[in-house]
Amino acid sequence: MGAGYMRVLLVEDDERIVDFVQRGLKAEGFAVEVARSGLEAVALGTEGNFQAIILDLGLPDLNGMQVCERLRGTGVATPILMLTARDTVQDKVTGLRSGADDYLTKPFAFEELLARIEVLMRRGGGEISPETKEFRIADLVLNVETHKVMRGETIIDLTPKEFALLECFMRMPGRVLSRTRILEQVWGYSADPLTNVVDVYIRQLRRKIDDDFDLKLLKTVRGFGYKLDAS
Repeated sequence: MGAGYMRVLLVEDDERIVDFVQRGLKAEGFAVEVARSGLEAVALGTEGNFQAIILDLGLPDLNGMQVCERLRGTGVATPILMLTARDTVQDKVTGLRSGADDYLTKPFAFEELLARIEVLMRRGGGEISPETKEFRIADLVLNVETHKVMRGETIIDLTPKEFALLECFMRMPGRVLSRTRILEQVWGYSADPLTNVVDVYIRQLRRKIDDDFDLKLLKTVRGFGYKLDAS
């Protein structure tokens, strides 16, 4: 899944947030285009082929809801995640009624923004496709329907958590996943960030999918996290 296919439009006029989100998304393999006003967002959103739009509610000219309505009015079906400093139920309802798919209140953690975008892209039929039943990296194959994992001709027996961890990696081959990201994806938001459960499970998974094979697939990227690839 190449970065060029995962294009995101970020509509935001606060330079600190632009910098924070843009750097984070680029590190995760997304190509990010920025619009700093509502009118620019409508123009880019109508013309561009984006997999997701991150849309701030407070913009210099048109507000986020007007942008949303205009985009939806011209037939743009791209999933829209609306950002706002306000957290009232009425704002959320109005935002969703204007055509947004999801809602995130500032300040937010980057990991949550990322998780929301990926859910929207899956729902919107973006590059992260829920229809994919089988994932393959080198001779490692994971089937999400049968829950069968094989390395060449060898059947790999995994626990449900090990399977979820491997699936997380196989859906994003070659991408470095941080411990925080893995905790949120596999264990849910409530997981304690200080726990070493990720490292424990990585060791168990590595023992099962890598130890008996010449080509090692699960790699540690020091200071960042882990990735699964065949290079």
